[in-house]
Amino acid sequence: MKKKIFYIITFLLLVVFAYCSIDKATSHPEFSYGQKIDSLNGVYVYYNGSVGNVEGRNVAEDGYNLVLKYQCVEFVKRYYYEHLNHKMPDSYGHAKSFFEHGISDGKTNTTRNLLQFTNPSFSKPEVNDLLVFDGTAYKPEFD
Repeated sequence: MKKKIFYIITFLLLVVFAYCSIDKATSHPEFSYGQKIDSLNGVYVYYNGSVGNVEGRNVAEDGYNLVLKYQCVEFVKRYYYEHLNHKMPDSYGHAKSFFEHGISDGKTNTTRNLLQFTNPSFSKPEVNDLLVFDGTAYKPEFD
């Protein structure tokens, strides 16, 4: 199932991205690294400790790269893999690399094998769509 991508996402996926931005000063001592803390459509969200905390790579049983445990992008890729049965041809990259400049509105992004939409677009967001934000005045370039 190929859904539109890159300027679109469900509210719950945005919540996961926001949750992953918690830093060590606001971490939750009641959770331990790798603990299941929530789920969306049967795909678990795991506590990662804080932004930038990385303790290895998550790889599916068939060898598909789900990226670094348990970062925001890891959840999105695992969600697409487990719930939507979708593997991205290029399984590496940060969230910002999910949007590829130069692709026309509604055309396929071949590195992700998903339809990509620009802002503005002729299409409205739907459930399971993914929204990718560009830099802001406070952080013009994402790391």
